[in-house]
Amino acid sequence: MLYDAERGEFSLMLLGDVMPTRRLAVFDEARYLQLRTICSGADATFANLETCVHHYLEGHQNISGGTYMTTEPHLLDDLKWLGVNFVSTANNHAYDYGEEGILATCRYLDAAGIMHAGSGRHLREARAPAYLDTKHGRIGLIAATATMPGHSVAGAQRSDTAGRAGVNPLRHSLSYVVDERGLQELRRLGAALGFDAARQRRENLGDARSRIGAHAAGEYGFGAMRFEKGEVFGVRTSANKRDVEENLQQIKEARRMSDWVVVSLHCHEVGGEKLLTAAHRSEIDEMADFAVDFAHRCIDAGADVFVAHGPQEPFGIEIYRERPIFYSLGTTIFELETPQYLAEEAYTRYGLGSDAGPADFADVRYQNDRVGHPADPNYWKQVVAKCEFKDKKLARVDLYPLDLGFGKPRWQRGRPLLAEEKLGHEIIDKVAQLSRRLGTDVKYQDGRGVILFD
Repeated sequence: MLYDAERGEFSLMLLGDVMPTRRLAVFDEARYLQLRTICSGADATFANLETCVHHYLEGHQNISGGTYMTTEPHLLDDLKWLGVNFVSTANNHAYDYGEEGILATCRYLDAAGIMHAGSGRHLREARAPAYLDTKHGRIGLIAATATMPGHSVAGAQRSDTAGRAGVNPLRHSLSYVVDERGLQELRRLGAALGFDAARQRRENLGDARSRIGAHAAGEYGFGAMRFEKGEVFGVRTSANKRDVEENLQQIKEARRMSDWVVVSLHCHEVGGEKLLTAAHRSEIDEMADFAVDFAHRCIDAGADVFVAHGPQEPFGIEIYRERPIFYSLGTTIFELETPQYLAEEAYTRYGLGSDAGPADFADVRYQNDRVGHPADPNYWKQVVAKCEFKDKKLARVDLYPLDLGFGKPRWQRGRPLLAEEKLGHEIIDKVAQLSRRLGTDVKYQDGRGVILFD
């Protein structure tokens, strides 16, 4: 055997969303340094970099529905200290500072030597695999996002026009299922409120039917919402066929150019029965149907690992065709409350004036920690995963429970430590329960969750 990579022995560490706004390398708690040893000891360590890497005067504030995320470039050294050496840049915060922010993120990651995929100068670059060489083999990463502002999608190059910097999208459609009586009532209301006439005017102006929303029999568009007839009330989702096929094409490309292929999907879109009844997002513990289908198709196309993130808490793990699908690894570094500056729209959204600062924004948004992430312990109980391969086959998965500091001050919380025994057991038990639905057996051993294979 000439090369070590031929042995098919490889260790891969998977983190969830990382949103760093503070130093990481200055702390030395024992359970924090143990986590660093685990992360840096793998052949490769992945994270979804859910932020814009730039100096505050680089880029222009875009339209963002939440916090305007900024990670200053020097903090990339702290991520490397933790062990992170390849990242996804496809997510809903990548475009918080526009095209200039996208390009700055790519530029600073290149300078730091952190491999990245999921955004670029145009669509071809955003979709393309990125490659990381390790002593035990070459990794190809394809990264997409299902959650993003529409204007952040990368534009394709043409021979006669330039492309547009942005993210690699996995767009999708959503429809609500109602009974015949409900559909007829929606049609009556739509006609009375002028929705049908507005649609006809757009058609007569030559607007594309793909933008207006063409409806087959048994379907109806009520404003921006789409409804279809069915037996049981519910929600259906489906991924954009072109986005799926073009991402699968990149997976097949990476399969022929690397030893290991990892696919990352950022996705806030959730599903299951709880979607219709849950009062809090943290009560929902399943991905939307289109994301599950996409995960399977990625494995079918040649991916060795599929990792999703976005719901901000762990979901179940499926072993599909002997390969792992992590439906959500939640959030590993959750420091979105402590950027130094925010865009003006963030303040005006909550009725704050020009003299307000980030602390005022956080106080008002989270009502002094009584609502949102600070008030819900589920967002601060997380896991990271380590996959070990032997003879090019998945041999085991270790799940390390994390404590991100629920109830601590905002300038402290969000940095992960290995959870103590009681909390760690609770976290792993939840992941085990969710994984059991998917046919995966997770056992609690030595302070972690373990999935073993024969």
